Amino acid sequence: MTAEQQTDSAAEEVLRSYLTDRLKADVLVAQDLFASGLVNSMFAMELVVYLEKTFEVAIIGEHLRLDNFRTIQSMAALVRTLRDGSDG
Repeated sequence: MTAEQQTDSAAEEVLRSYLTDRLKADVLVAQDLFASGLVNSMFAMELVVYLEKTFEVAIIGEHLRLDNFRTIQSMAALVRTLRDGSDG
């Protein structure tokens, strides 16, 4: 497993735990949170704040796209991108 995969896996586990607790539903890492009806645009803003506080990143500009919050995998990848300082 690469360092990137380990970072993503750790972030995915933190996010999965948070979402399962917050939404009172089992959430899969590749599950589309919006299409499944578990999350709406208001909750997406809560996710932005949670990611910023938990992972100590700033989510601004181009990174505030709905697709970055669609799945646990996409959120973990966003965290990695922001921590790496790259555009992914």
